[in-house]
Amino acid sequence: MDFLKSAGGKILSGLVALAVLAAAISWWRSSPAERDAAIAGTERMAAWCGIVLVVPWASFFLIAWVARFQRNDAGAVLVLAITAAEMALLAGLFQWSIHGTLAWSGFVLGGLVAGVYNLLTCDWLAEKLE
Repeated sequence: MDFLKSAGGKILSGLVALAVLAAAISWWRSSPAERDAAIAGTERMAAWCGIVLVVPWASFFLIAWVARFQRNDAGAVLVLAITAAEMALLAGLFQWSIHGTLAWSGFVLGGLVAGVYNLLTCDWLAEKLE
C-alpha cells in the first residue's frame, strides 16, 4: 500500500509540476490584455485559496463519517466531491468564463493543487479522527 501512495504522490507531483510549467509558458506567450486580466483576478483567486484551505477542516464531520466505512473508494468520492465543488466555485467567481491558455492553465493548476491539498488533509484528518 505504501508503494501505491508513493507512486500516486509522484504522479500527482509530476502533474502539478507540468501544470506549473504550462502556466509559465502561457504567461510568457500571452498578450498584455490577457496578463492584465490575470492580474485583475488575483483577488478572487486569493479568496478562493482561503476557502480551499478551510473547507477540509470545516468538513471534519464528513471525513469522520466516511472514514468509518474503511474503504478507499468512499474517501476518493469525498475528496473528488470537495474538489469539484471548489472548482465550480472558482469557475463561478470568474462568471463561468475561462478564456485563453493562461486562464485554463491557472484553472487546471488550481484544481490540481486543491485536489492534492484535499487528499492530504482529508487523509490526515481521517487518521486522527479514528
